[in-house]
Amino acid sequence: MPPVSDMSFILNDLLDLDVLGNEDISSELIEAVLEEAAKLASNSLAPLNFIGDQQGSVLKDGEVTTPEGFKQAYAEYRDGGWNAVPFSPEYGGQGLPWSLGFAIQEMWQGANMSFGLCPLLNQGAVEAISVYGTDAQKSLYLEKLVSGEWTGTMNLTEPQAGSDLSDMRTRALPQDDGTYKVSGQKIFITYGEHDMADNIIHLVLARLPDAPEGTRGISLFIVPKFLEDGTRNDVTCVSLEHKLGIHASPTCTMQYGDKGGAVGYLLGTENEGLKAMFTMMNNARLSVGLQGIAISERAYQKALQYAKERVQGVPVNAADKTSREIIHHPDIQRTLLTMKSLTQAGRTLCYYAAYHMDLAHKGDKTAQAIVDLLTPVVKSWCTDISVEVTSLGVQVHGGMGFVEETGAAQYYRDARILPIYEGTNGIQAADLVFRKLARDKGQAAFEWLKIQKSVVSDKKVLIALETLEKSTQTLLSKDLVDISGLSTYYLNLFGVVAGACLLEGSAHHANASPEKKQVKDFYLAHILPRAEAYASVLKQDDFSFSQIEISSL
Repeated sequence: MPPVSDMSFILNDLLDLDVLGNEDISSELIEAVLEEAAKLASNSLAPLNFIGDQQGSVLKDGEVTTPEGFKQAYAEYRDGGWNAVPFSPEYGGQGLPWSLGFAIQEMWQGANMSFGLCPLLNQGAVEAISVYGTDAQKSLYLEKLVSGEWTGTMNLTEPQAGSDLSDMRTRALPQDDGTYKVSGQKIFITYGEHDMADNIIHLVLARLPDAPEGTRGISLFIVPKFLEDGTRNDVTCVSLEHKLGIHASPTCTMQYGDKGGAVGYLLGTENEGLKAMFTMMNNARLSVGLQGIAISERAYQKALQYAKERVQGVPVNAADKTSREIIHHPDIQRTLLTMKSLTQAGRTLCYYAAYHMDLAHKGDKTAQAIVDLLTPVVKSWCTDISVEVTSLGVQVHGGMGFVEETGAAQYYRDARILPIYEGTNGIQAADLVFRKLARDKGQAAFEWLKIQKSVVSDKKVLIALETLEKSTQTLLSKDLVDISGLSTYYLNLFGVVAGACLLEGSAHHANASPEKKQVKDFYLAHILPRAEAYASVLKQDDFSFSQIEISSL
């Protein structure tokens, strides 16, 4: 069951949604929306999670069939208006805040991450076309993408290039009618082909014939599966990946132009496609961080239930020796509280970032700087949390966690993709230190630290903030090669400290429950010390990455 009470507490008590100026938003509306979303997540999507994992999606003759029940569940999701929640009313959206949209989105991802990936990619396509599309493109595509009648994808990766987009080979040839003929191959395209929507709108990165070398010569194109006249475009799914997890989500290899070229339409400006694509990617990176928290919550609830039922041994602290459930064992309690505190810290951070995205959409430049700063932290730290928490979930189950019938193993397998896609977590760390810190010499980070110091009162958290501030200064003074090698430690330090700040604020709120204080106390005692460990690595000079001998690796 989705953690509606915690979601409601963050939205209604911690975040000041009133400043967003939406008169329709009230605590009553938030409660009603969350309750209805929880019904869909629990009753329709969650029961399909195991089925989807077992059946997977199937490719035959270029057509992908999703697992049993997925097409019907998507229709229920679409017809309920859930896809339209955060989007502009101009194109059929409901205009609700992203803060609330994130809570709803967490429910889909926690109930069935393979299913939730489809609307996740779709929202990125909506954002990109909303910002960079012509009036005609917005008129043609946005209403159906917002409603969920059509779905969207983003096509970046190619077999020879991976994350290095400068080596892209997909080509787009200009035509006399203003369209382009797109040809090439893209891999790892989530929901590149499926049977749940009437059309699929691919956003494809490609090079024009006279484009500059490197990433400066990349353009972005809208390439629909079906054209306006209903004819099938020259784009085909030629294979599906056989993956560790998220089996129900079709991960496609897409072939463009086998019959002369797929018809594409330029989105934005020539040779500035990467800028437009990053509109999608930044949106998706926050959502992937949220996926990490969603699946962590699912794993925690599963482990908690098992610990309440599993009988084994006699706990050393049990006053009643007949209480033999493993939840009475201190080590199991430590494990469950680790899972719970990390998940709640990550959830609050995700919603906090979404809230600042709402503020940024209203023109708040400080809020935009905070979103930019936190995006790689949310994506990386929260997805690392998911791998840790789902692994601990397997551990709580013991040997039964290692077999598929309990379901704990699926959460672990599904979570393992999260630190990889939408930019590996190493790329997120590099983005944080080289783009978000170096470009303004840490100004955004120092401003965020100043804000946190003004609202935090716990001594442990204040010391951690000082540690993060000093580590930021230390990192900015180091050699570029060493900064690259140390960036992951810095990002994790940032995440741990940010989580502590937000949990501290949660626990001290007037409406906080005793459970919030326990979670905060555990986090500060057992998780926050990780910050000092990360900081100690950042300030040492005993090892330099610039002196590594490759032959010794």
